[in-house]
Amino acid sequence: MNRFAFMMLVILATSLMGSSFAVGKIGLTYVSPILLVGIRFTLAGGLMALWVRNKNLPVTAPDWLRLFVIGLFQTTGVMACIFLSMRTIPSGQTSILTFTNPLLVVLLGSVFLGLRYRAYQWFGVLIGITGVFITLGFHLQLSGGTLLGVGSALSWAIATLLVKQWGSHFSTWVLTAYQMLFGGITLLLLSFTMESTKLILNTTSIGVTLYLAILGSIVQFATWYYLLSKGDPGKTSAFLFLAPFFGVLSGWLLLGEVIRNYVYMGGLCIFLGIFLVNWTGRANNKDVLIK
Repeated sequence: MNRFAFMMLVILATSLMGSSFAVGKIGLTYVSPILLVGIRFTLAGGLMALWVRNKNLPVTAPDWLRLFVIGLFQTTGVMACIFLSMRTIPSGQTSILTFTNPLLVVLLGSVFLGLRYRAYQWFGVLIGITGVFITLGFHLQLSGGTLLGVGSALSWAIATLLVKQWGSHFSTWVLTAYQMLFGGITLLLLSFTMESTKLILNTTSIGVTLYLAILGSIVQFATWYYLLSKGDPGKTSAFLFLAPFFGVLSGWLLLGEVIRNYVYMGGLCIFLGIFLVNWTGRANNKDVLIK
C-alpha cells in the first residue's frame, strides 16, 4: 500500500478514535454510559447493515458466530469498559489506558498466533508505553476505573487478533456493520439490566450521538479494519499510540483541558516507539516471523 495513503488513513482513524473520548464525555451529561454506546453502535451497525445487505453476507452459522464474537470484544467489551471507566477517572486517562493495547497485541500474538517480534520492536512498544505514562504525569490511580481502562485495552487486543485471523472471511464493510450491530444490541441489553438509564434528548445529545455513530464508528472502524488487513497486527496497532495524543488535543479544543509540558515529552516517546516498531531494520517482511 502507498505509504502516504496509509499514513493519511492512520491519521483519519486515530484522530476519530481520540476525539470520540471528548465527544463522548460531553454526551454523558445527557445519556447514561452503556445506553449511549448501545445507541451509538446499534444505529451505526443498523445503517451499515442496510447498506451491505446485498454485499456477500456470510452464509454459514460459524461465520455469523465469528462476527458476533468479534462484536462482543471490539464493541461490547471495549466500549462498556471505556464509558464505565470514565465515570470514576478522567477521560484522558481512560483513553491512554485503552490505547496501550498494542503491547497486549504483541504479547497475545506471540503466545497464541506464533508471531515472533525482534528485540528492537519490543523496545519500541515499551518506549511507546512509557510515553503514554509520561503523558499521565507519571501518575496512575489504582482504582476500579483504572482496571476497566486496562480491560478495554485487553478486549481490543483480543478483537484485533480475531480480525486478523477471521477477517478474510468477510468484506471490510460487512465485518464493520455486523460486529457493531451485534455489539450494540448487546450493549443495549446490558444497559437495561445493569444501569439506571438516563436519556435527555436535545440538540447536543443528538449531535453527539450522530457524530459517534457515523464518524466515530462507521468511518473509524471501516478505516481501521482496512489497515489491519494490509499489515501485521502488532505493527499496525502501534499506530494506536497516536490516538491518546489526539484525545488530549480534542480535550483541549472541546473541553478546555490544559495540556501540560510533560504531554509533549510523552508525545515524542510515542512517536519514537511507533518508528521503532514499524520502520527499523528494513528487513523486507522479516521483522515479524511466523513460526
